[in-house]
Amino acid sequence: MPKLFLTLSLSLIITFISGLAHAGHHEAGTFKSVELTRIGDPAEVLEVKEVTARSLEQGEARIEVLAAPIHPSNLLQISGNYLTDPIIPSTPGSEGVGRVMEVSPDVTHLSKGQLVLLGGFGTWREQLIAPAANLVPLPDLGEVSKETIEQLSMSTINPLTAFLMLNDYVDLEKGDWVVQSASNSAVGGYLIQLAHQRGIKTVNVVRREGLAEELQSKGADVVLIDGPDLAKHIAEVTNNEAVVLAIDAVGGDTYARLADSLAESGTIVSYGLLSGQQPTLDVGLTIGKDLRARGFWLTKWFQKADAADRQAAFGKIIPLIASGALKADVDSRYSVSEIKQAVTRAGQRGRNGKVLIVPSK
Repeated sequence: MPKLFLTLSLSLIITFISGLAHAGHHEAGTFKSVELTRIGDPAEVLEVKEVTARSLEQGEARIEVLAAPIHPSNLLQISGNYLTDPIIPSTPGSEGVGRVMEVSPDVTHLSKGQLVLLGGFGTWREQLIAPAANLVPLPDLGEVSKETIEQLSMSTINPLTAFLMLNDYVDLEKGDWVVQSASNSAVGGYLIQLAHQRGIKTVNVVRREGLAEELQSKGADVVLIDGPDLAKHIAEVTNNEAVVLAIDAVGGDTYARLADSLAESGTIVSYGLLSGQQPTLDVGLTIGKDLRARGFWLTKWFQKADAADRQAAFGKIIPLIASGALKADVDSRYSVSEIKQAVTRAGQRGRNGKVLIVPSK
């Protein structure tokens, strides 16, 4: 399998919230942690270890992990089919949400019981120790439901990706048309909701039947099955109105079809290669229509964004998630001890949402 260049980079949050520490030894007892010691099939190479907790050092906080998603990029990196290889040994997991269990005496901006976003490697475990300065404290949300906690655990990567692609490339106005592939993905679902809230119309391309009702419930205007005549069908359903932005996660011929559907001076943004095929694009079409071809990788955004940019983006996304206005589907939940079943399910096609790792019942 070729290495897939997806936006869901496992290294992206290291740029933003670097240095999540590996849990070590502490008198408080033990906890379970997933460990990766070699590259291969995630269901075969991942192991569950019992780890003895350690005492905190200066500037650290102990966090109970309340929910952590399994992303396709996690599985790709574990199996050696990603842009970068995993650190060996390490604990996988690129985001999540947790509750502060304990802070060292010198930490004053966090308190016991506070919810924090977890970014970086190592969220597939029951607890972790991290530099307190690198944690993202959530505002006081009052009584937080289990559903809200699960939704917050997915707030760092996919909704931010959708938000930025919808905002950073074209000055979209109410009534504009946007077309996207992989519309039933987590990013696709977030993009539909964000566009609908702004009055932006979406053509949502998928690769199998039976998804229209679900996507329309999220605000999708049109759902189409990918195929050779996709550009023609897009023109029909939009009544030949201008499609100003195309967003692609599939690559191959799908990329070319989306580009073909664009209006004069339209923009196509690529953020993945789910087909495993490089995008194909008619250069003559690009010249004739004066198209803009762009690429999005969240890692790069974190590298370039300053604190104000990050605060502005999360300031828009977190309230929407906390209020329930922005949601992702959850397919199933597993404990750390059930990691083999969890990654097996996460790797299956036809799922209806994310697989989450949550505390044992």
